[in-house]
Amino acid sequence: MNRSFLIFSIILCMLSGFTATAATAATAGKLPVFVSIVPQRFFVQQIGKDLVDVQVMVQPGASPATYEPKPRQMAALSAARIYFSIGVPFENVWLGKISAANPQMTVVQTDEGIEKVAMDRAHDHGDNDHEDQHHSDGHENVHHGHAGLDPHIWLSPPLVRIQARTITTALQAADPAHRDVYDANFRDFVGRIDRLDGELRDILGGKFGMSFMVFHPSWGYFARSYGLRQIPIEAEGKDPKPARLKALIEHARSQNIRVVFVQPQFSTRSAELISREIGGQVVGADPLAENWIGNLREVADKFKAALK
Repeated sequence: MNRSFLIFSIILCMLSGFTATAATAATAGKLPVFVSIVPQRFFVQQIGKDLVDVQVMVQPGASPATYEPKPRQMAALSAARIYFSIGVPFENVWLGKISAANPQMTVVQTDEGIEKVAMDRAHDHGDNDHEDQHHSDGHENVHHGHAGLDPHIWLSPPLVRIQARTITTALQAADPAHRDVYDANFRDFVGRIDRLDGELRDILGGKFGMSFMVFHPSWGYFARSYGLRQIPIEAEGKDPKPARLKALIEHARSQNIRVVFVQPQFSTRSAELISREIGGQVVGADPLAENWIGNLREVADKFKAALK
């Protein structure tokens, strides 16, 4: 009897949470939507502004590689009109379940029309090439997205421009009465994206071809956009083996690298070890910060300062 009562209580709480979410959105007259990661909320809010209510699946501080949605989030999906996916790894496991939670909800793939590239690999700097290039256990798909492609498309302003158009089209389809408002907001946002792109090119203009070291290879598209090269420490979500660690230290010394960039979603142990060996420092660069424009400016300044 106690077990049955517990199950009933959990279901009741979930339904209550869903009802409150739906009622809040309905009362406010906003379009309820979900996104996978925090930066997407920024994008959708720039285009939807007061017309949308945006909830984020992967909560701040969590990793999009391993996130598991909470029961209350799955319940809240029942009220959503749109789910904006972006191709982060947790979607490989959960997107089908997310769709099933609300068959009437439109799932919009904001990475549509973007040609993704392979993840930068640490094996270029000392690991066994043959071992790294062949994965038979499926680990690659879990941690790095489909077929080992880099999912971090939100860190390149030119690619966010494409995503913004996809978001706008979806909002207009779901809420045609405000089509012109979404279009005007889109144009304003694109103007800000283009200005940011120009600023980043100015900040990093004298650093073309230079390398920076990161624990997790989140900044590949950013690097490609501005003529840089990232050197990752980890391999498929794991800390490096001793041979790779030694090779990375030697490479950093040879390239006069004195800064190792880390993000709050991953351990800093290996980065701190390399930093000590090269007489450098560990510096934070969060790819999942919500203030997307301000964050990319800040990261560009950090990269500029690190590239000697």
